[in-house]
Amino acid sequence: MTSIVYSLRNVVKERLVENAGFRLKVPSIDIHAGENIALVGHSGCGKSTLMDILALVLHPDKADRFLIDPVDGEADDIDDFWRRKKRNRLSRIRKQHIGYVLQSGGLLPYLSVRENIELPRKLLKLPDDDSINSISRVLGIHRQLDKLPGLLSAGERQRAAFARALSHRPSILLADEPTAALDPITARKIMAVVMELIKGLKITLITASHDWAHVYRMDLRVLRQEAGPAEDGRIYESTFRD
Repeated sequence: MTSIVYSLRNVVKERLVENAGFRLKVPSIDIHAGENIALVGHSGCGKSTLMDILALVLHPDKADRFLIDPVDGEADDIDDFWRRKKRNRLSRIRKQHIGYVLQSGGLLPYLSVRENIELPRKLLKLPDDDSINSISRVLGIHRQLDKLPGLLSAGERQRAAFARALSHRPSILLADEPTAALDPITARKIMAVVMELIKGLKITLITASHDWAHVYRMDLRVLRQEAGPAEDGRIYESTFRD
């Protein structure tokens, strides 16, 4: 039995404005090491909110349990770290063990592609080796390393974003609608390469998508999303379940 990387129970995040708003609920989710997971739902259903919570950049309002164990050791109590304002601990886990690809790619426009990809390794003070060249060759952007992101195509920028997220060999890869802005053929090509990479590196993948067909082609385990007004009718409630 593989170890559990994430274990969430009754995790809640609310966004309220004048007694109306949005509530994200996660009654119970366990994600095991090496799993490929998809959060599927329409725009605005809370996928990005849940991704930010899993990335340890957004503090849930409530959590009966929020544990993370990226390296099969002793699980860290993330809710406890948030409540006790242990942001350095959260930052350390995030930098060491999580790679995050945003829908926009999020590359820094004033750095070269190589410098963008190197950022996670520099933050961790990892030694210079052939990692950047190796992962860039696999992702097909090795000829673009000395260019600025603005000179790349949309597909090349997303490949570079994946290279940056994977350059420090994290245990977890989070990808929030990473191919939504790409044409279907380019999207399939990029995700096929990424899936092979994470399989070889034994990385746990969690991706968000509104494209059911794309998710099923990649053979991902889907976390179901249910949505509708709460009992009082003033709050739109979105729930993700195992």
